[in-house]
Amino acid sequence: MSETPINAAAGDPLFGFHAVQSLLKTRPENALELLVCKGRRDQRLQKTIALAERNQVPVLRLTRAELDRYAAWERHQGCVLKASKARIYDERWVLEYLATLEQPPLVLVLDGLTDPHNLGACLRSADAAGAHAVIAPRDKSVGLTPVVRKVSCGAAERLPFVLVTNLCRVLEKLRQAGLWVLGAASDAEQTLCEVDLRPPSVIVMGSEERGLRRLTREHCDHLARIPMQGATESLNVSVATGILLFEAVRQRNGGG
Repeated sequence: MSETPINAAAGDPLFGFHAVQSLLKTRPENALELLVCKGRRDQRLQKTIALAERNQVPVLRLTRAELDRYAAWERHQGCVLKASKARIYDERWVLEYLATLEQPPLVLVLDGLTDPHNLGACLRSADAAGAHAVIAPRDKSVGLTPVVRKVSCGAAERLPFVLVTNLCRVLEKLRQAGLWVLGAASDAEQTLCEVDLRPPSVIVMGSEERGLRRLTREHCDHLARIPMQGATESLNVSVATGILLFEAVRQRNGGG
């Protein structure tokens, strides 16, 4: 199976202990240099430095102001890892990869998310639920930015992230490969609990403001809504994503 990262050359600042430690553990070859705040001696920082040194990653100590500037004033918790760009896969790779799995695939598709915090949270939920890949359109959606990688708490380093040019074409190919495509829609007639997510499945979530696009809806086998009990009419997309993914986990683990 060929592996075709789209943007593997340039570097990115990666910050936050979870994201930095995850990359040092899972993909140390992508770590270029660890930048840490002078004078800090806390246990989490020492553990991170030890991971870097174990993998022969240079460690550079900077002042707080220097570190702030390098991390574009984001909350970095005292350490920033200069790393290769996050690995991004393409349509061909994901179709080949899913065909090799021995268990029923579970794929998350995000149709046009633009908020990096939402994408990071969705990646974290997908990783926790054991999803095999996350797919997003290349245009009009946020990519794997440093903020996304931080919010994902390492999930962006572990979970294959796939950018595609034509999302509807990919959904159709996934259907042809035997995966059922479920779209989340608040106006759907059936609820999430009425859909069987035990077979090979694709869960499709719409954008923060518009939901699923019309063409995306037309390429779904089913539409389903989350049963809402209170006065709240809608949920944040990352919260809704977690609910759908873990409903699949519940069903696949024999939940009634």
